[in-house]
Amino acid sequence: MEELPGTDALPDPALSRLRLRHLTCFVAIAEERTLAGAAVRLGLSQPAVSKTLAELELVAGRRLVDRGRSGAALTDAGTRFLRHALEVTGAMASASQALVRESAPGVAPLRIGALPTVAGGVLARALARLHRERPHAWVQVVSAANPELVAALTAGRIDCAIGRMAEPSTMRGISFELLYTESLAVVARPGHPLAAAGADRPTDPAALRGYPLLVPESGTAPRLQADALLRSIGPGTATRCTETQSLTVARAVAVQSDAVWITSRHAVRLDVEQGWLTALDVPVPQNAEPVGILRRSRARPTDLAEEVFELIRASI
Repeated sequence: MEELPGTDALPDPALSRLRLRHLTCFVAIAEERTLAGAAVRLGLSQPAVSKTLAELELVAGRRLVDRGRSGAALTDAGTRFLRHALEVTGAMASASQALVRESAPGVAPLRIGALPTVAGGVLARALARLHRERPHAWVQVVSAANPELVAALTAGRIDCAIGRMAEPSTMRGISFELLYTESLAVVARPGHPLAAAGADRPTDPAALRGYPLLVPESGTAPRLQADALLRSIGPGTATRCTETQSLTVARAVAVQSDAVWITSRHAVRLDVEQGWLTALDVPVPQNAEPVGILRRSRARPTDLAEEVFELIRASI
């Protein structure tokens, strides 16, 4: 019987049935360690994730993931396969970014989340430098509280975040790189009576009692720090404040009145450097909150992400 030409080059039967969605789903399961977590990250139902995994294991001819009450764990075969799956999905991501750059020169999308105090401080400084060097870089900034940032990062709605460490149970598959520890600042408009009064010596916190106070929202990390200062000002002070997470609102009130703003030091660094606000020499609690870069452990950052990370580090 005559052989068909090119028989040696016929595709591997497994390769012809393998799809990118199989690899993407498998990587998500490996990183999230639960099918439910992978479903949230991929925006799919859990049955759809289970079906896709079953298809992949049928193609592989062996079990790749052991499912149990404690979650999903890779088998030895799954562990070996993961390395190749990451290489393929990483290559596809790079190819996609290259196509975007080819179709729109200078465009490299990056979705980055940040705490409100970080978005208007450290991140803003880094982005200002980025746009001087790459005017057409495409960056989407999401400002939210830390739990929302961690959830968005886990689900793949953002690529990275500048935030705080969260409970270990919510940090699975997420790495944390410490950037700095955040302390409090007490600021007011230039020419504020307390600025002149405290020129030669620290201002007694009790002196703040006679002025309106702007503080972070209750339940946030900066507010927990601020509460210790509020207690030193006097009893009942915490119930006579304006609470806001908006830097825009707090800044506008502070520059137009005698209100004193208690907030994270990095959030008002630019304001003080530019002379829009004055730092008051008020003793503040020394406990500091760690702030850093959050990203998915196994995800390869894009060139733009790496550039932004470097700019953020340089902005501290």
